[in-house]
Amino acid sequence: MLREAAAQAYGLVGEVIPSDVPGKLAMGVRAPAGVVVGIAPWNAPVILGTRAVATPLAYANTVVLKASEICPRTHATIAQLLTEAGLPPGVINLITNRPQDAADVVDELISHPDTRRINFTGSTRVGRIIAEKAGRHLKRVLLELGAKAPMVVLRDAVLDRAAAAASFGAFFHQGQICMSTERIVVDQSVSDELAERLAERARALPVGDPREQTTAIGPLVNQAAVDRISELVRDAVQKGASALSGGESDGPCFLPTVLSGVTPEMRLYSEESFGPVVAVVPVDGPDEAVRVANDSEYGLSATVFSENVPAALELAQRIESGICHVNDTTVHDEPQMPFGGVKASGFGRFGGRAALEEFTELRWISVRSLRRDYPI
Repeated sequence: MLREAAAQAYGLVGEVIPSDVPGKLAMGVRAPAGVVVGIAPWNAPVILGTRAVATPLAYANTVVLKASEICPRTHATIAQLLTEAGLPPGVINLITNRPQDAADVVDELISHPDTRRINFTGSTRVGRIIAEKAGRHLKRVLLELGAKAPMVVLRDAVLDRAAAAASFGAFFHQGQICMSTERIVVDQSVSDELAERLAERARALPVGDPREQTTAIGPLVNQAAVDRISELVRDAVQKGASALSGGESDGPCFLPTVLSGVTPEMRLYSEESFGPVVAVVPVDGPDEAVRVANDSEYGLSATVFSENVPAALELAQRIESGICHVNDTTVHDEPQMPFGGVKASGFGRFGGRAALEEFTELRWISVRSLRRDYPI
């Protein structure tokens, strides 16, 4: 991420704009925005903490990184290493706080007159609060928020590939990733077979101590997460869903869970689980698959599995998401890619040239070389 951000700094180019006034040179010039506040989450602290500051720094802004209350030392290490690497004093700054002080700290950071940009990665609930506060001060925000990523599987898909991608997408990092596959929207002609193949993979994943090299599924972030996911699964099962694997906690861990027959009446259909749980939703054909995939307030990542790639690409363009892959997992990111969502998943983009719009100001600067006669 740091190398890509450094490379993008060399692409910070302006343009010469033709003027209708003789002897006038007009330019569009990119300039640093000013102070950028980055608010990073706990779930991928090194990656997302670095993302919050890398491009703003490369575009010559100063940054304030507000560390997560759950992993302040990890975020502090990012600031420490960048300082040791040679950033001048005051270019990167770190703030830590007690959980009960978070709202006041964020409010002060947003309202401070020197702050010009805010980027936040976290829940949609908190993202709305930050957007409202920033709006009152007319300050731009980049929000990367919650999600409910669908994997659309058409009847001609290679099911082994789809099951492998679903397993990684749903269970990697215990499903505590904004891009995690939360819904498998699958043609009813192959839904049972795909669900069983995925459940077989889920049942084989070792659960336990993450310090053991063989462990695939470790603990959730805290007991509250275990309780919340347990409630979502319990609600779905009570309303008719079937747990083909998992369905219960094991101490601080939650067993990788595949639920079939999930319907809109169940909380799991629409609520983000942020855990190792995936819902299988059978549909009748591609059009219904698009409707169900879009039947969500969120729109971050998605994927479509089909052997007919042109048809899959056409369908991908109908899905309401900032990111959509064909024949790959929903969990994928590269520093040079425009990363971000639509709807309740936020707005704005991290990564690559897309971040130029987020962390710089476009200024019109002109030079007059000839005398001009003004009307008054």
